[in-house]
Amino acid sequence: MVDRLKRALRRGVEGFKAFSPGQKAVIVIAVLALAVGGYFFATWASKPTMAALFSNLSPTDASAIVEDLGAANVQYELADGGATIMVPRDQVYELRIQMAGQGLPAGEDTGYSLLDKQGVTTSEFMQHVSYQRALEGELASTIKSIDGVEAATVHLALPQKDVFADDEQRPTASVLVKTAAGKDLTDSQVQAIVNLVSSSVEGMDAKDVTLAGADGAVLAKGGQTTTAAGGDASTKQTVAFENKMQDSIRSMLEQVVGKGKAAVTVTADLDYDNTETKTQSYNSDANTAPLAESQKTETFSGNGTAVGGVLGPDNIQVPSGQNGTNSYENSTTTRNNAVNSVTETRQSAPGTIRRMGIAVLLDSSVAASANTAQIQTLVQSAAALDATRGDSLAVTALPFDTTAATEAAKELAASQAAERQAQLMSTIKSGAAIGLIALLMLIAAFVSRRNRKRQQRSTLTPSERLQLEEMQAALERERTRELEGANAPQALEAGPTTRLGPDKETRQRDIAAMVETQPEEVAQLLRSWLGDRRESARR
Repeated sequence: MVDRLKRALRRGVEGFKAFSPGQKAVIVIAVLALAVGGYFFATWASKPTMAALFSNLSPTDASAIVEDLGAANVQYELADGGATIMVPRDQVYELRIQMAGQGLPAGEDTGYSLLDKQGVTTSEFMQHVSYQRALEGELASTIKSIDGVEAATVHLALPQKDVFADDEQRPTASVLVKTAAGKDLTDSQVQAIVNLVSSSVEGMDAKDVTLAGADGAVLAKGGQTTTAAGGDASTKQTVAFENKMQDSIRSMLEQVVGKGKAAVTVTADLDYDNTETKTQSYNSDANTAPLAESQKTETFSGNGTAVGGVLGPDNIQVPSGQNGTNSYENSTTTRNNAVNSVTETRQSAPGTIRRMGIAVLLDSSVAASANTAQIQTLVQSAAALDATRGDSLAVTALPFDTTAATEAAKELAASQAAERQAQLMSTIKSGAAIGLIALLMLIAAFVSRRNRKRQQRSTLTPSERLQLEEMQAALERERTRELEGANAPQALEAGPTTRLGPDKETRQRDIAAMVETQPEEVAQLLRSWLGDRRESARR
């Protein structure tokens, strides 16, 4: 076995020595590349798959866990700025159990667990503070469970209850949230956090909660999200309405004047007030019989009596009335008719249009072929403009400046052409590199194979080399004798493998030329002759 290895190694060394310098360089580079690639592959294959052991760790817990992992010679990696610890996947559960046995991660004492540490001698003030801290911790933990919230901090202002206080103060809360990377809280999530906090504290209203983000932006204030409190929601709705109207009108006009030949601007004044109107009307039919009717009549007739009197001032007698005939009549009719009563309550939703103005600008190059009056009528009908509401419409034709658009189109076309050219050149370079490598490999393989065959054919045994030398010497002596004018045929001293027959001169020249130009074939021929001689000797 050892001899075989030595012979194989010796043949490999001899074969390598037979290569040209270029072939040797290619082989060395290939071996080095294979070695480096094998090293990196082995490193990658031997590296374990990592999984998260714990995440969102505090610096204290992360330090303690890393120290324990280092003491146990466990491979680990840190991620997320040290807040996440990665360990081999097959050791995750075992390490979690071990860390839990050591009380890690310890976390922070938040929530109602703070109340467990109170003693019997705790003052009322400390009890109040501990309760407030516990409530803040519980609310923060609850808020962090919302999707997209990475961290949360809650601060409560709980006023002391005083029996003799006239004005009772309301509790307030401020919440600071940090969202995950690339995520923002939606309006519904913001409102959910506000309602969650306000409902968890006795006597707190939603307007008493202020919510802010980690970037300092106020997300909710006064019980409303900033979009509603600051008027941004109405602004967004107005802008969305204007954009929708602009797109609709522009799309219609572009069907007439062409794409990019019309510009539309819509300005809308929307009413976001909630109004409620109640109307009550009464109606009765004259042909309908009354529900109830009553009539009362009083009649009186007769003579009057003389009117007596008393003395007036200064004993002057007051004159009495004259005798006469008196009459009196009074008639009263009461009729209760059936009356129809109608009560109508009308509540207008916010977002109604108070007033709207539309400006249409057409390119003068195409406006000549379009009827401005017809376009104005189309736009007025499409936008449902109302003159009584104060809506306005203006249609104007002016030349458009298309320089920027033309330059942008040229730059875009040039950029696309350059990108296509770069992709084509990259593809050509990659293909050329691959083809060159393949060609070099084929050439190296061909040359290596040819050299191996040449070496195998040219490698002579000592006896074959001796026969070849004797044959060459005999040919030289024969040529010398012929030049000296020797007439008698001379026999070669080369031994039995050299036989000269008729046409000796021609045969000698052919053999000499073959020895000089084709030593491999001559060596192969000598091998066959030696083989024949050995077989003859054995027989």
